[in-house]
Amino acid sequence: MLTQQQIDAFQRDGVVLVEHVADEATLRVMRAALAELVVQSALVTRHNEIYDLEPTHTSATPRLRRIKQPHRHHPVFWDFARSEPLLGMLMQLLGPNIRMHNSKLNVKFPDGGTGVEWHQDWAFHPHTNASLLAIGLMLEDCTLENGPMLVLRGSHKGPVHDHNADGRFCGAIDPESVRLDYEDSIACIGKAGAISIHHAFAVHGSANNTSAFPRPLLLYEFMAADAWPLAGVKDLEEFDSRMICGETTYSPRLEAVQVKLPLPEAENLGSIYENQAALKRRYFG
Repeated sequence: MLTQQQIDAFQRDGVVLVEHVADEATLRVMRAALAELVVQSALVTRHNEIYDLEPTHTSATPRLRRIKQPHRHHPVFWDFARSEPLLGMLMQLLGPNIRMHNSKLNVKFPDGGTGVEWHQDWAFHPHTNASLLAIGLMLEDCTLENGPMLVLRGSHKGPVHDHNADGRFCGAIDPESVRLDYEDSIACIGKAGAISIHHAFAVHGSANNTSAFPRPLLLYEFMAADAWPLAGVKDLEEFDSRMICGETTYSPRLEAVQVKLPLPEAENLGSIYENQAALKRRYFG
């Protein structure tokens, strides 16, 4: 369970780090599953529903930016989302009824693994209320050298910033036109098995991995079950299948939250990496 001090830190900063959440046995299974998915990606030559590829990806040397929805590709990733102590922490922050929005595994290979420009998760999927957060599980030790996620302190208190370029959604904040204190960030570093928890409004990003060590980060997005996506629900059965605890509801809770819809759609549809290709001025280079 989270201590009151950790809950206070999350509410104050928009992010908190928690050590020793995944045990070594779970991490071993996750690493093996990741390694197998990387091997299978050697047969892939372009982005698809599973893989987002690094520009340097080849069949001889597979290199990935992301595995999309890993919970669909190996049971260990779905099981962890519903395991203790993670589930108890989520209930402290979101209440008894919780749904998973999505999962992804940002691989960030050594020597050039692609970073992510500053953004807010809320910009991609606004809901009827702001009871949304993301969990990042460190599969390997995460250090300042291998491109950790950085979260701007207190940025979850708003506002929702512009994520457009040339009139279209690009999933990134232009660091020149949106003046934030980008130096006042909390680095999400820790030993393998630690997690970060950040609010959906928190501004965050990460640099390229220029070290010799990988930085695989397993990310989950969770929301209270009464937070419904403003873009609508295409498949109700699939939507409800992502409940990790409690009961669903068909009475969304409405809050007076700021919303900017991710429209017009990004010129480069796909993962955040493809969306952000349209951003001309970059912070992380």
